Amino acid sequence: MTNIPKKPEMPEGMIESIKLALKNEKAPFLNYLESQVKLKWTNKEESRLGYTKFEIEHNEIFRRKRLKVSPGVIIIALNPILHQDLILYKHTLAHELLHAAGLIEHNENHKKLVDIIAPAPKLNDSAVLRELRQQILDTLPERQWICGDCGHTWERRRVSTPLRCPKCARAFKTK
Repeated sequence: MTNIPKKPEMPEGMIESIKLALKNEKAPFLNYLESQVKLKWTNKEESRLGYTKFEIEHNEIFRRKRLKVSPGVIIIALNPILHQDLILYKHTLAHELLHAAGLIEHNENHKKLVDIIAPAPKLNDSAVLRELRQQILDTLPERQWICGDCGHTWERRRVSTPLRCPKCARAFKTK
């Protein structure tokens, strides 16, 4: 792993991209991103890639959203593993910045906006995503799949259950 900077840095143009993407959205804290957001690294053991934390309690957040006043300091913590993958770093940071702007819910609109601002890397292009997938696979009880129709057995390489058997092409079901 290369040397990790003391604290995460805001990529050039990221705030401008967020503002452009949110121009037609209700984002009450959008104008406070540059002044109120502080970036930091999480512990290396943290399971999340990032999180956003307001220093005020949630009732006060909703009051300040309604009044469109400053949210106070907003901490965005990023996992240091992201330092190895700039595309995933930007994608995760864009996700968290949307939360910081006031779009708190995880919904289809949130996902669409993140994909516009900083699309996620493909699994083949990201060593970090492949490593995370492998960590999940290592904890799962099934190491291989067995087709309930033809009995074909193959190694598990994905987290989700397969839709079809690769040998008989029937809908996958277990024995």
